[in-house]
Amino acid sequence: MALKVYFLGTGTSQGIPIIGSNHPVCLSENPKDKRLRSSIWVQWDEIDIVVDCGPDFRQQMLISKCSKIDALLFTHEHADHTAGLDDIRPFAFKVGALPVFSLARVLENLAKRFDYIFSNKNKYPGAPSVITNVIDPNKPFIAASKAITPLLVTHYGLEVLGFRFGPFAYITDMFSITDEEVEKLAGVEVLVVNALRIEPHPSHLHLDAAIAFTQRICAKRNYFTHISHHLGFHDEVQSSLPTNIHLAYDNLIITI
Repeated sequence: MALKVYFLGTGTSQGIPIIGSNHPVCLSENPKDKRLRSSIWVQWDEIDIVVDCGPDFRQQMLISKCSKIDALLFTHEHADHTAGLDDIRPFAFKVGALPVFSLARVLENLAKRFDYIFSNKNKYPGAPSVITNVIDPNKPFIAASKAITPLLVTHYGLEVLGFRFGPFAYITDMFSITDEEVEKLAGVEVLVVNALRIEPHPSHLHLDAAIAFTQRICAKRNYFTHISHHLGFHDEVQSSLPTNIHLAYDNLIITI
């Protein structure tokens, strides 16, 4: 099994730099301190799967040179994870309706916000189309021939999905997780989880909580994503972390 993960974006909802901010991290010239909204592109054998398409989706596709999407997975409905949905047009024009996967609640929300994409009535010729697939969080699902395990976590009271792709797991926007969901991560080799900032936060893991979570899961390699400027400079934070924990950064590619 060949599995490659491209970090399309590793930032939180406003990205880094934040518009109009004079915070030192926002002014950094280090490319690793410049973060688009969080998303990944998973290349699994010959299958291409993207998780989330936020406001930076078009830019991310151009930078990464992603030319094919077999399935689009949504963790949840917040704008920083969904606002770029209209830019699936080039992919839909190539292959027709694009399969999208998420919780029923999320798909219903997107159908209201992007009704011209989800509806087939009086459809504008240039609008993309999707094939909706509801994820049952209690069992694996098939996307483009690949079996994926959903991971249900909470984000300020909202149920949010993470995903396990064989030996690799991706979780973003998590504040808490049940023991039952943790069991789904047994034996995972590479774990990605959110680490928003140094100080505790009401809806995201902060740095110490994220480190503790990696120690609970015991993956060989761990990467932090969904990072805000309040976490600090990339290089400084990275130097303080255990050797098996890494700050992800935009355009990082890892293989499993």
